[in-house]
Amino acid sequence: MIGQLIEEATHSGARLESAVVAIGLSIRTFQRWNLQDDGADRRHGPVAEPANKLAPSERQNIIDIANSPAFRDISPKQIVPQLADQGIYVASESSFYRVLKDDGLMTHREPSRPATSRKPKEHVATGPCQVWSWDITYLKSPILGQFFYLYMIMDVWSRKIVASTVFLKESNDYSARLFLKACIRLGINPEGLILHSDNGGPMKGATMLATLQRLGVIPSFSRPQVSDDNPFSEALFRTMKYRPGYPSRPFSSLAAAQTWVDGFVAWYNTEHLHSGIRFVTPDDRHFGREKAILLNRREIYEKARQQNPNRWSKNIRNWEPVETVYLNPEPTAEVELLDAA
Repeated sequence: MIGQLIEEATHSGARLESAVVAIGLSIRTFQRWNLQDDGADRRHGPVAEPANKLAPSERQNIIDIANSPAFRDISPKQIVPQLADQGIYVASESSFYRVLKDDGLMTHREPSRPATSRKPKEHVATGPCQVWSWDITYLKSPILGQFFYLYMIMDVWSRKIVASTVFLKESNDYSARLFLKACIRLGINPEGLILHSDNGGPMKGATMLATLQRLGVIPSFSRPQVSDDNPFSEALFRTMKYRPGYPSRPFSSLAAAQTWVDGFVAWYNTEHLHSGIRFVTPDDRHFGREKAILLNRREIYEKARQQNPNRWSKNIRNWEPVETVYLNPEPTAEVELLDAA
């Protein structure tokens, strides 16, 4: 039986040694069994019960103590020393854990159950204004400990920054207002658009959610404290703050911060050759100029290869447009994971 399992694993692409170790054997033991006629599992296990095995009454005593009012809300790590302080020894800590596990008493009770959250649903964009991502980042102000707040919305497919405003505080009213301004400026009907963000108050406030519901926008949220669920906005802020021109000193005023951000957005949208979209600018991709640019590059590369074929051992560089962009792709999806930066 074990031989069949290992054979299936190796035929599926697993390494023999890894498969053998995973099943609890050493590679030498497995090879020795294979030299025998039937290759059967030669392990027999213990022939007798341990002499120090807990008696049924001792096991029941452990269960009764763990479920008693004095100890039912604490772990065996706490129970054993507290019993010792009372001059009582029942069993070791590991014995407590083993007995409670065997009787199904190690599951979490509802109030103490660890918080769990599912990964956000996969979103797919095949063109502009289908999936947007947004976030808020701090900008230093002249007053130590106080900040300006940059709200920034980007189109996931084109990477174009569609809205960016600096405010004095975090507010879901500002979020709703900024989103509406972005839709008006681009002249789009946002119905059906997916807006992804973190789990902060400005993202999930009543005003923001009511605005999205009224417009037919589908809200999407990251898991709490999981920045990787919002990779496009996180990468955008990293690009912004690691630029050579990013100020080393705090911004002197809200107006000064907004002026700098406006300059960054103009550069990012119109000059920045983005690595995740074949090194075209977000504006060129957003407004449909991307295909002509990439076609011209491909023709130049083809011409260069024809002139010097001995310098090309493989195909030319891939200048095909990135047709589909995934936000939080499913692990099983066979997709090309693009750089978010």
